[in-house]
Amino acid sequence: MNTSKVSASQTLDRVLVLEMVRVTEAAAVAASKLIGRGDEKAADAAAVEAMRKAFDELYMDGTVVIGEGERDEAPMLYIGEKVGGAPGKGPKIDIALDPLEGTTITAKAGPNSLAVLAAAEEGCLLNAPDTYMDKLAVGPGYPEGIIDLAKSPTENVEAVAKAKGVSPSDIIVCVLDRPRHADLIAELRGLGCGVVLIGDGDVAGVIAVTDEDTTIDMYMGQGGAPEGVLAAAALRCVGGQFNGRLVFRNEDEKARARKWGIEDKDFDRIYKLDELASGDCIFAATGVTSGSLLDGVKRRRDGVMTTESVVMRASSGTVRWVKGEHRIS
Repeated sequence: MNTSKVSASQTLDRVLVLEMVRVTEAAAVAASKLIGRGDEKAADAAAVEAMRKAFDELYMDGTVVIGEGERDEAPMLYIGEKVGGAPGKGPKIDIALDPLEGTTITAKAGPNSLAVLAAAEEGCLLNAPDTYMDKLAVGPGYPEGIIDLAKSPTENVEAVAKAKGVSPSDIIVCVLDRPRHADLIAELRGLGCGVVLIGDGDVAGVIAVTDEDTTIDMYMGQGGAPEGVLAAAALRCVGGQFNGRLVFRNEDEKARARKWGIEDKDFDRIYKLDELASGDCIFAATGVTSGSLLDGVKRRRDGVMTTESVVMRASSGTVRWVKGEHRIS
């Protein structure tokens, strides 16, 4: 078979689903060597370099649509960078990535830092600018439209509680622990909700709504827009609902959004899940430090490093949990 003529969707099925785990594993292992060292930049740089090298071993013509920043801000894995070992020959794949989601977490040896990426057929991931995003997410099993960013936190909690058949005080919401969320947290606690505060890593926070073992029902609050697309890709694979609305702090951020194709009329738009990640897509993540989603990288006495990863695919709804052993000299 002439591999260059295999369609993108076939390639996602046949090659990239599990190969993407190798990419996140490489980034996680590299970053893990700097856990607790207090150097965020060094940990991020190690993950970026390892991820890029791993991408170059894959047969694809990939383009980074969400990365470490623009070309003049990031030496590797910048927005628009070409990745993969078959430029101009392999299937065209768009990549959204965060080689180290939770750089501060890693530097301080906290929980829930991940190496994360999403891959989709060309044009299926929103080119989200590096701004904030209001986010609202709920897990699978609820009627479509159960959540709406145009409504208040109270209205959304009440809607989910009614659909779940419980009191609003039985709902648990995950929120980034930031001063900007003081009013949100007060409103939720006023309803009697349990509020799980996380210091960083809102990709893991959003994905937590899909896992009943976390007991988290909803995710609310502002975080990074690029991380919103990554989280939306994961929810698209396993179910759930997501709303996102871009938040601009100044004119420079609006100008950056226009550069990546966001029109002025969409500045206040509420994006639904399929508008952030559509078509067939893959989500892969490997734990760097242990958390609610994945165990972190561990070094055994014999020198073997162990990893835990998850990889999901939208078209099949498949979720695979992958444990790896890496014998690194």
